[in-house]
Amino acid sequence: MPKFDINLISPDRAKAMLTEYKEQRKNSVPHLAHPGRYLLPDYKLTRRRAAFKIVKHTFLTPHYKSYVAMDSDNGHTLWFHNFGSLTEALFWLETGLKISDTDSHSNYKDWVTSHTDEIAVYKDLLREQKHKHPAKKKLKK
Repeated sequence: MPKFDINLISPDRAKAMLTEYKEQRKNSVPHLAHPGRYLLPDYKLTRRRAAFKIVKHTFLTPHYKSYVAMDSDNGHTLWFHNFGSLTEALFWLETGLKISDTDSHSNYKDWVTSHTDEIAVYKDLLREQKHKHPAKKKLKK
């Protein structure tokens, strides 16, 4: 089991978390039902502006080898980002930094070298998940 407290989630659960966050945005102090850090593989967040660019619509679209990282550790705010690499997503969820950010305590290269075992565990979990639930093939009409 990996040392990180990051859970892999399904697209349905991620959509439910997004709708819950959108519904509670009006509250002065929102309380999310499932605080924590989550990772959604093979999807990306897409944002589209509508209604004269006033209203933003955020939705999930399938995208191979792309990751959506969701962080709601404080239970009030849901932060989410798209990543093209599993390692980058895990780095952001663990440290709160993007790979281009610099911090006096850690940087991306040092973090990757010191956490190779945990990253390998997540890669194995993703492989197992793909073998259990293979991708659905589109039917030709």
